[in-house]
Amino acid sequence: MSDDGAHGLTIIAMLGNVFSPYYAWSRRRGQPDPLNHCALNVALYGQGGKRWAMTERGRKALHQTASRLEIGPSHVSWDGNALSIEVNEITAPIPSRLRGRVRVIPAALNPREFELDSAGRHIWWPIAPISRVEVAFEKPDLQWSGQGYFDSNRGEEPLEDAFECWDWSRANTPSGTSMLYDVTARSGTGASLALRFNAAGEVEECPAPPRVRLPTTGIWRIKRGTQCEPGYQARVVETLEDTPFYARSLVETRLFGETATCVHESLSLDRFASPVVQLMLPFRMPRVSG
Repeated sequence: MSDDGAHGLTIIAMLGNVFSPYYAWSRRRGQPDPLNHCALNVALYGQGGKRWAMTERGRKALHQTASRLEIGPSHVSWDGNALSIEVNEITAPIPSRLRGRVRVIPAALNPREFELDSAGRHIWWPIAPISRVEVAFEKPDLQWSGQGYFDSNRGEEPLEDAFECWDWSRANTPSGTSMLYDVTARSGTGASLALRFNAAGEVEECPAPPRVRLPTTGIWRIKRGTQCEPGYQARVVETLEDTPFYARSLVETRLFGETATCVHESLSLDRFASPVVQLMLPFRMPRVSG
């Protein structure tokens, strides 16, 4: 995610697309091939509006080496210093071209992973918690740079089998970067993480501030929550995404003695697993054969 006050960008590369209705339907029929369900998901926010490209492709569109991942006409590559993302996608449901380059330049790499469930079946890895992001798009015509990050999630079972919901947020502060992860598991104990990273990529686990409720989203009524120090009030600055199972927002809160504006995400896996929601997803997430 990169933000310069006027624009925001989220790019997710998925193999075995966990939020894909096609992958969910394949799992119900038996043992699916995860590599037959891959996508480069792009969400672009700015003064010109919002655009989404979330096209799923099959195994024939996937090519990968140790330093390069190709998904259809887009690709991701690592040169040892920066992650380069070449975007060449079509938006949905209203078709338009998204074409451009994004470079994610880490200040440092973090080697530590974190378990999100008590069984250790779901792992989150904040690979580059502090990064510089350079964005240059031809379609639409825009350029900017700002702060961002790069992380990874992997698991041994569908997310909806393990979790009911979670809230995640990340904030840049004068002292570094703070990340919060609050997971509600279906059984056992879910993670409640409060982490601080410095520019060297070193991480400190901190006692989590008290959890507070945030207003539900206006359209789909997604529940949201975060953590905030006593004596202060967290507030939603802007809702960027309000979908049937997922919300992305800008949230102002107080963490570790600093006021922070966070990129905040709320995910409802109960909503995602709903058959009605699964039938709605192809309008935003089309699939092509090649």
